[in-house]
Amino acid sequence: MPKSRIRKKSDFTPPPEKKTVIKLDTRGWVAPFMLALFAVGLLWIVVYYVTNGNYPVEQMGNWNIVVGFGFIAAGFGVSTQWK
Repeated sequence: MPKSRIRKKSDFTPPPEKKTVIKLDTRGWVAPFMLALFAVGLLWIVVYYVTNGNYPVEQMGNWNIVVGFGFIAAGFGVSTQWK
């Protein structure tokens, strides 16, 4: 039986070193700002109910609830920037 050819393995060359890139997290402000908006909205609504509509802005009447939910909605809007 004929002998098969022997293949020579190529010499090992290590892959080129990759430069590590340090990516800074520039969105550290998102979570505290989001939670602050939630808290302000909730506090606005609670103060409105506890004071029977006298505070935070008496002239706005029931629109104070809309303002409170506006702060909460803004918090959800900011939350889309969180990674």
